[in-house]
Amino acid sequence: MRSTPPNKAAQAKESRSDANSPKGGVGVQFITVPEELAGQRVDNFLQARLKGVPRSRIYRILRKGEVRVNKGRVKAEYRLKAGDLVRVPPIRVSEGVPPAVAGDQLRRTLEAAILYDKGGLLVVNKPAGLAVHGGSGVRLGLIEALRQMYPESPFMELVHRLDRDTSGAILVARKRSVLLHVQSELRAGKMDKSYLALGVGKWPRSQKLVEAPLRKNTLKSGERMVVVDGEGKASTTRFQVEERLDGATLLRAEPVTGRTHQIRVHAQFVGCPLAGDAKYTPDEANAHFRQLGLKRLFLHSARVGCTLPDGTRVSVEAPLPAELAGLLGKLR
Repeated sequence: MRSTPPNKAAQAKESRSDANSPKGGVGVQFITVPEELAGQRVDNFLQARLKGVPRSRIYRILRKGEVRVNKGRVKAEYRLKAGDLVRVPPIRVSEGVPPAVAGDQLRRTLEAAILYDKGGLLVVNKPAGLAVHGGSGVRLGLIEALRQMYPESPFMELVHRLDRDTSGAILVARKRSVLLHVQSELRAGKMDKSYLALGVGKWPRSQKLVEAPLRKNTLKSGERMVVVDGEGKASTTRFQVEERLDGATLLRAEPVTGRTHQIRVHAQFVGCPLAGDAKYTPDEANAHFRQLGLKRLFLHSARVGCTLPDGTRVSVEAPLPAELAGLLGKLR
């Protein structure tokens, strides 16, 4: 259990920087969490303040207990409360590696991709190839770019996530109240999420629901894979055939649960893996679609829907990217 925040005298004493802080970094910092940042994960809070520090390093100082909230250890997923006192240890910022900055081209792309911006909710048509957040090997993701584009918004958090190779609609909260409300809908299964996917081969006519438990598996190479396993987590996806094409099936997929790679692995499990999927589809199948011009995973978040805290119903559709629409035209 975390201890209570220190009194003002103690805070004043502790707020002095460490004179022995590493060159290129800063001393110990004590930051009081303002009301508008309440509800933010502590790892994201630190990432926004330790510019140029790799996310892996932030996770490490959290695991080692170098970061304290009200003098107690916390995990990366801890959500901050207004008035929490966060101790940030002295940390070296990598010399010669400036903080990642969203370039003009990315900013223009994302500005054109904003599908909805009202009531503290953003809906963005995320391009394929852009990670939703920075991490191992990724210096800049969607959420970091949006925080730079909206400096007037002290709160900016992902409501849910999309795989890096998946395009389409993703929800981003600009208010804590919106984040908590929409995520409660997500947990209760009330949020609408619909994807368009291209399966290789013929989808079985009778297969409208896939219920297969999924387990994460990390290979010796470090690559993360997901497999159907009786000891995995219960996972359910609804599938509907939209169109039967030459050697492929256009599918609408609605995940009931939200497991990693769920749609991709459930499609593979049925025997109809997704076109362009380097992890779960045979190379020879992908080679055929590459010849037709497909250079990415054919999985697109086509529609998202939720309710805002004031009762407003939001439903937004993201148009299919030109490269995916073009492939469908060749298959028809």
